[in-house]
Amino acid sequence: MSTMTDKKTRINPDIKKILLNLERLLQTPSVTGNTAEIISLLKDQFGKMGYAAQVLPKGGLLVKIRGGAGASGASGTSGASGDGTGAGTNSGASTGVAFLAHVDTLGAVVKEIKSTGRLRLSRIGGYMMNAVEGENCLVETLDGRHYNGTILTTQSSTHIFNEATKLERNEANMEIRLDEQVHSAEDVKKLSIAVGDFVSFDPRTTITPAGFIKSRHLDDKASVAALVAAADLLRSTAALSSSAGTPPIYFFITVHEEIGHGASAGLPSDVGTVLAVDMGVAGEGQTSDEYSVCICAKDSSGPYDLELRRYLTALCEKYRIPYQVDVYSYYGSDAGAALRAGRDVRTGLFGPGVNASHAYERTHKDAIEATVKLIVAAILEPFNP
Repeated sequence: MSTMTDKKTRINPDIKKILLNLERLLQTPSVTGNTAEIISLLKDQFGKMGYAAQVLPKGGLLVKIRGGAGASGASGTSGASGDGTGAGTNSGASTGVAFLAHVDTLGAVVKEIKSTGRLRLSRIGGYMMNAVEGENCLVETLDGRHYNGTILTTQSSTHIFNEATKLERNEANMEIRLDEQVHSAEDVKKLSIAVGDFVSFDPRTTITPAGFIKSRHLDDKASVAALVAAADLLRSTAALSSSAGTPPIYFFITVHEEIGHGASAGLPSDVGTVLAVDMGVAGEGQTSDEYSVCICAKDSSGPYDLELRRYLTALCEKYRIPYQVDVYSYYGSDAGAALRAGRDVRTGLFGPGVNASHAYERTHKDAIEATVKLIVAAILEPFNP
């Protein structure tokens, strides 16, 4: 790594601005498979900062931060085969670095319109059904109408069902109670609600005076907000300007991570290093916490690149960024998706520590700030294998 003695004072994220944008992202529904609105929002944000951004065929957003072919050459460049599948080895010099974060979230679709006027769900993503019991939700129809409702069990009142507390919380025993005067399936269909309509969960975002952010979908919108903040900081950084010997840098916002194939296609062919920016798992038995950037040594797919881990921890030490190193036993990332698609790349993973992942999540502003600092540091002093 190069010597940059004064860089520590340059990385000063505006945490108030970051949290305002995070709230906006959290309030914008983006269930996997229905992400066009939030991708349009992010494209506009990066565009206003002067970055070239392109929406790819799968719906993700590729942003050129420095050098490289840029977004205009990104489509279909996942592998040497040129078929956009990500198969094959990388073509050309693979010196580029891609930072990946996903903006798609857990959610559901309508599985059945019941004779009672209630809706049966089919999950999108991996979460416990009891984690959404009692949650307000939004049903979006194919023609763009929106209806409020609440997710309940089929035995939602203990005054009616004596055995309600013993009812298994699964898809068959959960339903949506619409906030409309509906009493039959026909009543529901008159609202244009149909099987396959997307269901998003109320994030219930709260920012406490102590700096905690409580919300659904901090996985992974906290990291997306960190990428936006890093791009904003880098605009005025002289070291960002493209010059000989500096690797291309991309931000890739994916939209299918929660179902496993977010970064399976869309990475430019000159990328040789992939850094997934995704939440750290804070909880019992973990070293990750809600106040640090958390670097993953290994997840369910296996260990991440050792040299990249050394590099990331060295940056944290140099820039005095609070960090933890951890192992996530039941976890996968977009970096793993790129490898499974056949990309020959080094992979790393870091992000803000989040408690109660895939439920009602919580992190702290310090963790988001630390993540922004590590992203910026990694761009100012790029990995050199």
